[in-house]
Amino acid sequence: MSAWDRHLSEHRRSAILRLLNAAPGYAGNESMLHEAVWQLGVTSTRDQIRSELTWLAEQGLVKVEMVVDFMVARITQRGSEVAKGLVEHPGVKRPSPE
Repeated sequence: MSAWDRHLSEHRRSAILRLLNAAPGYAGNESMLHEAVWQLGVTSTRDQIRSELTWLAEQGLVKVEMVVDFMVARITQRGSEVAKGLVEHPGVKRPSPE
């Protein structure tokens, strides 16, 4: 993975966590996340969103389940802390202060 690709992945993961943290029920499906991440200016394919959700789940930052053909992610307490910038996690860009 190139340095640029790694940089984009860190931004994409951070965006996903922030979106889930702000979502009703702290959850969202891959389709909604794909569109929302794109609107935030982080170019992403649906496959990239799926890959990032899988990675975030492996790190314990989200829980993922398959509903029909969609991945649905729910942020964990640790993921919420990372989304807010309260703690850092390698591989996830820390958000800027608001």
